Amino acid sequence: MAANPLVSIVGVDWGTTHRRAYAITGDGACAREISDSDGALACKGRFPAALDVALQALDVHGTGVVLAGMVGSALGWHEVPYVDSSVPVQDLAAHAMRVPDAAPGVSAIIIPGYRVRNAQGVPDVMRGEETQLLGAWALGHRSGWFVLPGTHSKWVELHEGRVVQLRTYMTGELFDLLSKHGTVAAAAGGVAPVWDETAFAEGVKAAGHHALSHQIFSVRARVVCKDMAASSTTAYLSGLLIGTELKDVLQGSAGTGPQGTFKLLGSPQLAAHYQTAAQHLGLSFDILDAKAAFVAAVHHIHLNWKPL
Repeated sequence: MAANPLVSIVGVDWGTTHRRAYAITGDGACAREISDSDGALACKGRFPAALDVALQALDVHGTGVVLAGMVGSALGWHEVPYVDSSVPVQDLAAHAMRVPDAAPGVSAIIIPGYRVRNAQGVPDVMRGEETQLLGAWALGHRSGWFVLPGTHSKWVELHEGRVVQLRTYMTGELFDLLSKHGTVAAAAGGVAPVWDETAFAEGVKAAGHHALSHQIFSVRARVVCKDMAASSTTAYLSGLLIGTELKDVLQGSAGTGPQGTFKLLGSPQLAAHYQTAAQHLGLSFDILDAKAAFVAAVHHIHLNWKPL
């Protein structure tokens, strides 16, 4: 039995560099949670022991475990094949992989990610975000456009749980690289960044008018020409990258982009930046709680897939 008798299932959002684990009760409430830096890369070669450490920290044993994220990638514990858009999010657990080498007494499955091709046959993939989308579906958000910002921002169109479109933007990764290395970082000159709302808005406004590589260099030019303070470079760069992402998605192809209000699953800080950028474009987001969505997904799996 679980050490905490109220806990029915454990969910682990296992990313590349971080993981979050949740002990969930039979009625779908989160009884306890932990977060640490034991991501997939750090756990290579010791996944069974790493999961056991998480379960001990949650004071849980002898219950099912749902694993999601990069733990199911080639970098993770076991590589779980992607599913395609013929599989709705509510049926993901039927395609999960049972972990064959979990510690004794641990019954665990890994949720698959998605591989989706666009109209031209070009593939896009996600792994981890599909579980949050399942949670959104379980909470009643079953159709429409969703954005899941992060290192790689995912835009997903759902229709009754089916993935109709998937687009990935390397917005977070580009921001991290450009703000720490190269020409833009040098333009900041080691000055401590400040969050400049005006510079952010200017970046959003400038986005999409020229090739992104040209506009990124303009960050340096603005500082060198004294049009912008060095301390404002990160805010302007953030607005430029988020604005480029938003404008590209909104243009869509053949009018298939989202219009008006759409849904966002992400951290409060990122959600605030995306909401501000959207408002500058006359749009808005419905902000959904990412933790609540993940917990709802795991609870849905527990209720509907009794093999756990």
